[in-house]
Amino acid sequence: MATKVIMPKLSPTMEEGQISRWLKKEGDKVSMGEPLAEIDTDKATMEMQALGNGVLRKILINEGQSAPLGQTIAIVGEPDEDIASLLSEAPAAKPQQQEQKKQEAPPPAPEPPQPQPQAKAAAAENGRQPQPAASDSGRMIVSPLAARMATEAGIDLRSLQGSGPGGRIIKRDIEAAISKPKAAPAPVVFPQAGASGYRDEAASQIRQTIAKRLVTSLGPVPHFFLTTDIEMDRAAEMRKGINALDPDLRISINDIIIKVAAAALIQHPQVNASYQDKFVRYYERADVGVAVAIEDGLITPVVRAADQKSLSQIAAEVRELAERARSKRLKPEEYTGATFSISNLGMFGIDEFTAVINPPEGAILAVGAMTAKPVVRENEIVIRQMMRVTMSCDHRVIDGATGARFLQTFKKILENPLYLVV
Repeated sequence: MATKVIMPKLSPTMEEGQISRWLKKEGDKVSMGEPLAEIDTDKATMEMQALGNGVLRKILINEGQSAPLGQTIAIVGEPDEDIASLLSEAPAAKPQQQEQKKQEAPPPAPEPPQPQPQAKAAAAENGRQPQPAASDSGRMIVSPLAARMATEAGIDLRSLQGSGPGGRIIKRDIEAAISKPKAAPAPVVFPQAGASGYRDEAASQIRQTIAKRLVTSLGPVPHFFLTTDIEMDRAAEMRKGINALDPDLRISINDIIIKVAAAALIQHPQVNASYQDKFVRYYERADVGVAVAIEDGLITPVVRAADQKSLSQIAAEVRELAERARSKRLKPEEYTGATFSISNLGMFGIDEFTAVINPPEGAILAVGAMTAKPVVRENEIVIRQMMRVTMSCDHRVIDGATGARFLQTFKKILENPLYLVV
């Protein structure tokens, strides 16, 4: 009997999904539990498995298109089975998410007729490139990834001919353009007067979720901020010594920060807590979220029970989680349920910043760069490796003095990391 394949709920906050790739094509046999498609959720790309046996009779949502939870995206049945009734019940798909290059004002003149192959060759000899394919509305069709790659490489999208469906410019077109020998610089052309042209790029599922969560955080959650400077010489020396003993451990300063934060959270349970409308929830373990920048925004994998793990365990786990986060392979339970988060922009040369709390957590720690600075010690100016951190606190859970005491403990341990073995 033919069955509907519906858009599944693959993450706790997912409201709709986008088909990244069908792993089967129409007419292929499918078996229960076999991967059927890859779905882009609000947090990751995950495999959807078949829930029955049969043949993939019809794909209703194409790659790049989105559908809300529960919508029919395909039909599986027997090869000769009548599926007309199921097809008639299926709703239409959302428009394909694609980057659209809008034309500059004033409106351009009508497109000239498409040149024949001989004309194309002549144009190429004269240094002119074929124009990219456009949709019926005259808009350039470009994948978001291709657009970003073109911007980073300084490639003019108008000079490319897309090789994707419908002439869409995709990743391999940009890679081919990058590998071509550099042409002679084009003559300088001054821009036309009037408003600038622009490009509309459909927001990814991850970016939409980030936007929604920020609206529910910075406004409703009463933030206050505490900043302190920490001397990092001893922590840096400890890291250097550990890695000298065993280079495979690859301990980072961020790994030490995670471990120290976890130790401080256990000593200050009021910070390892969250506001739950009519009560405050205090957590028994320090599950520390670590912000990781990915292509579409930010995701926070969680190091569970960081207070109970060694530095080597934390280092290995953070590397593995970050790698799978960037490839969108995290499971929902691996990026939800943190009790406290850390966002480190020090590697980007940022000295100080404030981070937005990720509800329902009670606090997040923003970590700046570790840099050599002159400081006064015993009435003498000396050079020390200094790092500035700022903690954003939910005032419904954490009072000023409570947050200050936590930062005092955090600073004490980080400046004297031997406390970790006491």
